[in-house]
Amino acid sequence: MRRCAALLALCLAAAAPSGAGEMAFAESELWIESGGARHRFRVELAETPAQHARGLMFRADLAPDAGMLFDYGAPRHVSMWMKNTLVPLDMLFIAAGGEIVRIVRWTTPLSLESVPSPGPVSGVLELRGGTADRLGLRAGDRAVHPIFAGDRSE
Repeated sequence: MRRCAALLALCLAAAAPSGAGEMAFAESELWIESGGARHRFRVELAETPAQHARGLMFRADLAPDAGMLFDYGAPRHVSMWMKNTLVPLDMLFIAAGGEIVRIVRWTTPLSLESVPSPGPVSGVLELRGGTADRLGLRAGDRAVHPIFAGDRSE
């Protein structure tokens, strides 16, 4: 009986979603230039396919000046979703040169609905829901970060 209980506990632990701390993300600073103002964010970088898949899943909160920057390298069409994401987010789709080309505000936690880019983008910045409205961010603003500094389409 003990053996069955121990085996069941082991199986349940393996099936449970792992915590966000188990996947390491590099950190960096990103600035958004909007209406003459510059807004600074501390971002985690999602650079690998595994990091892209994990994103901000299972996080209970996100600081007002924090976010996650998904780096796709060469521009491409991308689609995001909110699977296993517990907090509402603003998603900023960013072209190769840093221009914000689309902002999707207040995405729905846990939704499986696809949120597509309007065209090829090099990155997506996810911020705490309401940040774009609070700061007055809009399409046409500019994200300043090394991944948007040069032509990486080779």
